[in-house]
Amino acid sequence: MYHKPVLLEDSINLLALKPEGTYVDVTFGGGGHSREILKQLTTGRLIAFDQDKDALKNDLNDPRFLLINQNFKFMTNFLKFYKAIPVDGILADLGISSHQIDDPQRGFSTRFESDLDLRMDQSTGTPASHILNTGNIDDLRKIFQEYGEFDNAHQISKRIISARETKEITTTSDLKDVLLPLAERGKENKFFARIFQALRIEVNNEIEILKEFLEQSIKVIRPGGRLVVISYHSLEDRLVKNFMKSGNAEGTINKDFYGNVLAPYKPVTRKPVTPAEDELEENPRSRSGKLRAAERTDYE
Repeated sequence: MYHKPVLLEDSINLLALKPEGTYVDVTFGGGGHSREILKQLTTGRLIAFDQDKDALKNDLNDPRFLLINQNFKFMTNFLKFYKAIPVDGILADLGISSHQIDDPQRGFSTRFESDLDLRMDQSTGTPASHILNTGNIDDLRKIFQEYGEFDNAHQISKRIISARETKEITTTSDLKDVLLPLAERGKENKFFARIFQALRIEVNNEIEILKEFLEQSIKVIRPGGRLVVISYHSLEDRLVKNFMKSGNAEGTINKDFYGNVLAPYKPVTRKPVTPAEDELEENPRSRSGKLRAAERTDYE
């Protein structure tokens, strides 16, 4: 299976689908969420995005469906082109697919010996190895501190810079060999998962693109429509939570003269929805998933 969709039933329910509605799945992947959305549409339509060319193999043969091989940061432009604005709901399942993790050539997994790439779209951008071998200590420290949330980000960065003076860091095993002495015994896998996560976020500019996407969603979702987002680490979840509450990344609440909140969204989920025990048993990779949903208000 290319990818087992996380929190499938919950996310579809929170979209509050209308059979005649127009919906967007900005992270198509294996098409699991898209298939479920199409089951509930009659005259409606679904537009999906995925920047990974491998996802095109999962395209759905349905006249109500369109798959666009682009990063969702271009969402508004394409929806305008296809005259699909306003839409009734948007679903985003952030992070990486099981296919990307399990493909040794992509460098996403610590389990395989491969080039340190970590690009979701391998036709553009800069691979992780280039960043590791050229970044200065401040650049590297910021990556591991902000995106990996490491307290010892400076120590990690120093070790990388020292090691690359002797030999370039080009493969997954190169990086693991350099940093293994800093990993707590018995928690090596968790340590390297955070290292690779931090690099992946930097390589793909994930946080800035998520901010752009959230801001664009305001312009394309009609009042009463839903925004549903599944995130997998605290940086993403905090950003989504703040935006759904306030309409900005910082979570700053604006109110009118009477104390009414002025925000483009009204949260539907008070707390994030997380996978139930049966889903965790069936799909252990879902364990970090957090689902939030919000309804578009008429505030511009």
